[in-house]
Amino acid sequence: MIKKVMFSCLMAGCCMFANAQTYTFDFSGAKKIAEGAQKITIENVLKDNAVYGYDLATSWDGKSNAPFYFSVKVPDGNYRVTIEIGSKKRAAKTMVKAEHRRLLIEETATAKGKTQTYEFTVNKRSTKYTYTEKDKTLEGHVKIKDREKEYLTWDDKLTFEFNGEAPAVNSIKIEPDTKATTVFLCGNSTVVDQGADPYASRGQMIPRWFGPEVCISNNAESGLTARTFLGGNRLDKILSMIKPGDYVICEFGHNDEKEKRPGDGAWYHYVYNLKIFVDKVRAKGGNIIFCTPTERRAFDDSKKKIKPTHGEFPAAMKSVAERENVPVIDINAMSRTFFETLGFENSKKSLVHYPMGTFPGQTKELADNTHFNPYGAYEIAKMVVMGLKKINPEFMQYLRPEFKDFNPAEPDEFEVLKWYNSIKTDITKPDGN
Repeated sequence: MIKKVMFSCLMAGCCMFANAQTYTFDFSGAKKIAEGAQKITIENVLKDNAVYGYDLATSWDGKSNAPFYFSVKVPDGNYRVTIEIGSKKRAAKTMVKAEHRRLLIEETATAKGKTQTYEFTVNKRSTKYTYTEKDKTLEGHVKIKDREKEYLTWDDKLTFEFNGEAPAVNSIKIEPDTKATTVFLCGNSTVVDQGADPYASRGQMIPRWFGPEVCISNNAESGLTARTFLGGNRLDKILSMIKPGDYVICEFGHNDEKEKRPGDGAWYHYVYNLKIFVDKVRAKGGNIIFCTPTERRAFDDSKKKIKPTHGEFPAAMKSVAERENVPVIDINAMSRTFFETLGFENSKKSLVHYPMGTFPGQTKELADNTHFNPYGAYEIAKMVVMGLKKINPEFMQYLRPEFKDFNPAEPDEFEVLKWYNSIKTDITKPDGN
């Protein structure tokens, strides 16, 4: 329970943060404030104009081991977040995620009376945007899917999930940040912040590896192609947030290869749309990086080698990269090595392969050879980080020191990530394949 909630209102100088404040929340102990504190749900944020509180019908009394959520209503932008986990009254084991299950802190043990402090910068955004292009002001909104309306991504709150064997938080400080380098992620279901277990994607694991000088903004969504990403105004939203020196990492291919309109295919509409990303990002002073699509788990008859499933799309992306001098992370090759190293059976443990009855309402076996579970997403995220190390953009100086070099030919043990499911599970297969 929150002993007291202290908020200091420090106005930021950037126009994006015209109404942004700095908040400090103290969770260290007594019942008084918690019993009277307003809980935030989607409904009463909108109706009652609540600013902060427990969310998603959860709360914490300082003793419970159940996961809980806490949200703060803030304007769009990046926020430096200082989280002190642990408790003065009990031993704790805490995992922290932000927004739509972005991993910030792996489960960390703290002894009774001890705490540990971590800093991150977290991006919060809504669907609306305004930006200037060639002396013209453009306004609009991102065309999100119906399923995205339930995401913790596109709302007006910054949300934190506290999970683990015995989660505990002592304090949270949230302050606007206009200096961090933002790394925007573009892509599909292999990149998006998946909202419910058992699914996970690499984009939601990457924030764990960077210090507060770097902010990961994951704009991907399941089922998207380069064309539909552009058509949904998602790049426009990025252009409204990007500042000179920021980065955009772009991965498409899984769904583009299934488009069947005139001119579709690897060598026309796909490369044409990739060029749009390059030109528009650079026009804003940003840097762009390509990422070839993760391979599917499609073994050949020998059950030893992965069959390429993306046709000429990886080569087409590389051709644009060569012409436009865009760095490339070859996740296609690394993920193929990863699957082959694990082998035909063990590679299933990196994807959503689960026997019937593993999750509530699951009446049949799950056997998805495209979409990752948390372990697989964690491993693919490490491949992306290794690709970035090879490219060596300036922000890599802020890679957290605990990151160890990763080789997809020597994958981690399956227990490397102790993952705790969020309160919501959904066995519906994400859009796209």
